[in-house]
Amino acid sequence: MYLNRLFILLFAVLPLFIMASEQVEQTEEEKYQQWAQTFWQSLDRQSGEIKLAGAVATLNVPQSFYYLTSADAKRVLEEVWGNPPGQDTLGMLFPADTTPFDPDSWAVTIEYEEDGYVSDEDADDINYDELLQEMKSQTRAASSDRVEQGYQPIELIGWAAPPFYDKNSHKLHWAKEIKFGGMETNTLNYNIRVLGRKGVLVLNFIAQMDQKDLIEANLASVLALAEFDSGSQYADFDPDIDDVAAYGLGALVAGKVIAKTGFFAAALIFLKKFGVIIVVAIGAFIKRLLSRKKSKA
Repeated sequence: MYLNRLFILLFAVLPLFIMASEQVEQTEEEKYQQWAQTFWQSLDRQSGEIKLAGAVATLNVPQSFYYLTSADAKRVLEEVWGNPPGQDTLGMLFPADTTPFDPDSWAVTIEYEEDGYVSDEDADDINYDELLQEMKSQTRAASSDRVEQGYQPIELIGWAAPPFYDKNSHKLHWAKEIKFGGMETNTLNYNIRVLGRKGVLVLNFIAQMDQKDLIEANLASVLALAEFDSGSQYADFDPDIDDVAAYGLGALVAGKVIAKTGFFAAALIFLKKFGVIIVVAIGAFIKRLLSRKKSKA
């Protein structure tokens, strides 16, 4: 008799618990939506000619992309994608039809390293197969350090696209396939380096491995939009007054400082995937906002 009453009570109360839970979930989703809408509308999305502060370089951003300033890029990397504080870049590029909230979004981070003129004399002599083996060894060492610090292990699988250097434009690009811990999908770490008179413009794609074809379809557009200003271009190098970097093209590919260059974007993509779990529910909502804006224009 007692058990019967208990079951009756449970069945009577259970719908109330379910309703309360649904109300809480709805409230949380509404909060996310409101936050995401406010965040999205606060971003200063730019196109056209963008002067990069301190980088003696200019971006010519077409309408198919939008540029986020250093401050906005920092907010996206840390607040939306969940990366730790201190993500300082010269900005980010996004495809015009995507937002940082989309689970399948990708972006390009922009940095500048003024270490001097990087000679390309060894461009034809680099054995990239041997270099890859060295990089794998470096990655294993870096992975051990990551594990000791409580992070997921990391493994360099190989080239997703082998290094290619264009002697005419002085632009170098390559891609690595990287595995983080037990994640099912590997990370695509696509890199572009634009050589200048006094340093290198660093562009890193933040994307997933299954987006490789999409990234390569946009590679030419991204390569074309980044140029050093007149007087700061590679051809403007003056050996009498300009400093020469202590490394060559091979070191750019290997990552002269792994934590800073070689796996910076790779670490971001891991945290992006983690962060996207939080905002995936509002990705479609922001998409609708974007579509409404276009229809009103």
